[in-house]
Amino acid sequence: MSKITAAITAVGAYVPEYVLTNKILETMVDTNDEWITTRTGIKERRILKEENKGASYLGIKAAEDLIKKSNLDPKEIDMVIFATATPDMPVAASAAYAASEIGAVNAFSYDLQAACSSFLYGMSTAARYIESGRYKKVLLIGADKMSSIIDYTDRATCIIFGDGGGAVLFEPNEEGLGLQDEYLRTDGVGREFLKIEAGGSILPPSEETVAKKQHFVQQDGKTVFKYAVSNMADASAKIMERNNLTSDDVNWLVAHQANKRIIDATANRMGVDDDKVLINIHRYGNTTSATLPLLLSDYEKQLKKGDNIIFASFGGGFTWGAIYLKWAYNS
Repeated sequence: MSKITAAITAVGAYVPEYVLTNKILETMVDTNDEWITTRTGIKERRILKEENKGASYLGIKAAEDLIKKSNLDPKEIDMVIFATATPDMPVAASAAYAASEIGAVNAFSYDLQAACSSFLYGMSTAARYIESGRYKKVLLIGADKMSSIIDYTDRATCIIFGDGGGAVLFEPNEEGLGLQDEYLRTDGVGREFLKIEAGGSILPPSEETVAKKQHFVQQDGKTVFKYAVSNMADASAKIMERNNLTSDDVNWLVAHQANKRIIDATANRMGVDDDKVLINIHRYGNTTSATLPLLLSDYEKQLKKGDNIIFASFGGGFTWGAIYLKWAYNS
């Protein structure tokens, strides 16, 4: 009997309609289009403006897109993993609500939080459930409403992030396609350099924490950049070395869209040409858990069965890693 591997068999995505351009940001904070573009590669980002809608809305829309495109019966979904750093609310899992809303009535579900590495870690988790032989269809959603935790008077962070959602379906494969290997790491030193100080069990919400803007994302940009460049590049190079892959063997690099310079550094370390690097940071900014599936959705028609893809990510915590996957279908 052939070994069961976990393959991505369908992709879906959703971004809000409202476009926050660099030009608009110029009217909000002391910055300009040239400064933002040269340092990050971002030209615009999408923002979810509708009231009373959170990350689950973005994820549900992305899942519905996948279901429609693939003619999937949601009742056949065994499991839903919701990768997010901005759940709708504490305690009540966004995954449970999303699963019910899309009609995945036979699935169990839970949230997975590893900052910007949430979707990458979710790929590893989904693959293990498939490889066990017990589950046949695992829906992995990555969605974040970053605008809900961004201070739009802080030019260090407000230029970077956007809102969006993406989803992929994992199913068993006996052709040797799908997830091949992974190299995932964490380092708690990152706790101090990229964080939201208040709202957790250490510093619960209070009038003081709100007044001090401690419920917004704070980051030490230079330190985060340094760690991201070295670790994301190292992980990608490590996964290639471990699997005897040359730059010619790699068809695509699907890297977390945090900063164009970090993506370029990773590609350079891998020796991968620019035409193999999937990029959409200029359109969406950093959508955290949604960057990787949004890339797959935008470039789906260019991906061919058997293509070797390296996924790479880096996030708060610190969390980072790389995954080697063989693409399983032609669009």
